[in-house]
Amino acid sequence: MLRFITQTMTMLLLILGLCVGYLYWQYERFLETPLTLPQGGYPLLVESGANLRGLAEQLHRDGVLKPGWMLRLLAKLDGSEVKIKHGEYRLSGEMRPRDLLQVLVEGKVIAHAITIIEGWRFRDLRSALAADARIQQTLGGLSDEAVMQRLGHPGEHPEGRFLPETYHFTRGMSDAQILTRAYDAMAQLLEQEWATRDPVGVLESPYQALILASIVEKETGVASERPAIAGVFIRRLGKGMLLQTDPTVIYGMGEAYDGNIRRADLRRDTPYNTYTREGLPPTPIALPGAEAVRAALHPAAGDSLYFVAKGDGSHYFSATLEEHNRAVRKYQLKR
Repeated sequence: MLRFITQTMTMLLLILGLCVGYLYWQYERFLETPLTLPQGGYPLLVESGANLRGLAEQLHRDGVLKPGWMLRLLAKLDGSEVKIKHGEYRLSGEMRPRDLLQVLVEGKVIAHAITIIEGWRFRDLRSALAADARIQQTLGGLSDEAVMQRLGHPGEHPEGRFLPETYHFTRGMSDAQILTRAYDAMAQLLEQEWATRDPVGVLESPYQALILASIVEKETGVASERPAIAGVFIRRLGKGMLLQTDPTVIYGMGEAYDGNIRRADLRRDTPYNTYTREGLPPTPIALPGAEAVRAALHPAAGDSLYFVAKGDGSHYFSATLEEHNRAVRKYQLKR
């Protein structure tokens, strides 16, 4: 009986050893086998609060790796199970299980981008954010005033406050977070440019510079002309002349603007009509880019007080009304 028991135990130990050896071989093979990834890569979204069990099961179902439980074993052994960061990933190339866990631990998520265009209005910016499914929507339905309050700037008019440029973000970042970055970027730019402004003395505050920059942005068709256009407006402000710029009138018309501006519109008084009111309008009329802000605070020198569109995006600049009228007849009236 003792001999039988000894033989049985020996057999069981042998079988157990073989099983352990086979599992170890399978585990080593698992570690060295690349993931099965599509040619264009495999998109992987790790939701906040997701655990490795569910993640491994998903990867197994999709045929990316097998068996899934070995990934959990690997993560337990190297301590990465509790270090995985949520986010959106794209798995590509020759990636092995250890590489996968390293990517998830380091949080190498996909960086998306949204570009704020120079000359947009704040409503255009809000529409772009609302249309992006990758961005978490937290401001929908709020008024512009409520949005500014949510951002921590109650009482501020939003127009012009957000710097146009390309912002990178990860899936799930909120619209409020992106707006905060754009707001801070504009505030920093204004502070820097105001500190090094040309000593003209016409603009009394960074906010006035922002207002003028928005007008320059809307008037400029050729980027190199921004300083020249800013110079015209600075000189007109210094002489107490009306700015007489159509984009401010259009902004003041609001929803009534149908794509055409008429003589009656130029005569109809609004806080933004620079044909009827002296000085700058009360707020910016668009989102000015960095170059427009720099132009407003570093305008080109000269004596021009007028400019007229030549029809190719550029302008003809004049120092006298007589010269300006001749330019209008040539470029606008084709006489």
